[in-house]
Amino acid sequence: MSNQGRRWFEQRKEFVGKVKEAVTDDGPDLWTRCAGCGDTLFNDALEANQLVCPLCGHHFRIDVVERLTLLCDDGTISLHDDELHPVDALGFVDSKPYTTRIKQSRAKTGRNDAFVAISAEIGGIECEVGSFDFRYMGGSMGSVVGEAITRLFERALERNVPAIVVSASGGARMQEGVLSLMQMAKTCAALARLKERGMPYISVLTHPTTGGVAASFAMLGDVILAEPQALIGFAGPRVIQQTIGEELPEGFQTSEYLIEHGMLDAIVNRGELKRTIVVLLSQLLGRDPIRPVEIETVDGGSRDEIAQVLTKPPPPPRIVAPEE
Repeated sequence: MSNQGRRWFEQRKEFVGKVKEAVTDDGPDLWTRCAGCGDTLFNDALEANQLVCPLCGHHFRIDVVERLTLLCDDGTISLHDDELHPVDALGFVDSKPYTTRIKQSRAKTGRNDAFVAISAEIGGIECEVGSFDFRYMGGSMGSVVGEAITRLFERALERNVPAIVVSASGGARMQEGVLSLMQMAKTCAALARLKERGMPYISVLTHPTTGGVAASFAMLGDVILAEPQALIGFAGPRVIQQTIGEELPEGFQTSEYLIEHGMLDAIVNRGELKRTIVVLLSQLLGRDPIRPVEIETVDGGSRDEIAQVLTKPPPPPRIVAPEE
């Protein structure tokens, strides 16, 4: 066949394919584009500003180590319940088995589940503190997360100290079905006992706080704080809009929308969160008011020290049956 008669999809015999050389890695990325204003930010400057855009104030998502570093005092952290491990009680399979998701999430985060519970001091005030790790299955709440949060409230009750929970979650974990929904009532019951004692509970809502977490303990704080522009609600805006068949108001389910409608107490920038919590706890506990000079000395802890406590290899899993 002549070259003129050869069809375009017929490969010439003399054709020799060449393997494309791999693109070399020139090192770590130095810049990040802000999702709020679209500007390009130098990573070192962004990290120095606690992952908050210095131009528009957009709050990037931070990991649980960074979160607790910003809140807790140096040398005061004790880690709890990190040996608890989820089980696949329902034999659940969606696009992949739940057991596979557990293994992958554990390898990705180095944690047995999506919640970190610690005892620590915040501005010299002893507290029970917990924070979600959104990287572990979207911070979803299953039996282990519910158990860890319940134990946090129970320790606060036993020690007679305040409780603080920082939420970042997609809600109840569908792979555990009704067992995950039970955690809503379980955590709220433990919180009710703490409130009967008169101990403060401060709930901090970050992006996103949705589903069964938003519908339970996250919205039951004596004081409810939120970061700017955090998505907070039960169902997502797209689901609600499709259900009711109407356009939603601008900014629906953001922190700013919720505070306008009386569902939050304050929107607090990340850099001011620890100082705000210290002032609130001092007031709620009836302690002497903190002077402005003292507030200025309230800084975050050492990331290296806190990371050493929180990122140690997880212990062998201690299986928790759903009825526990």
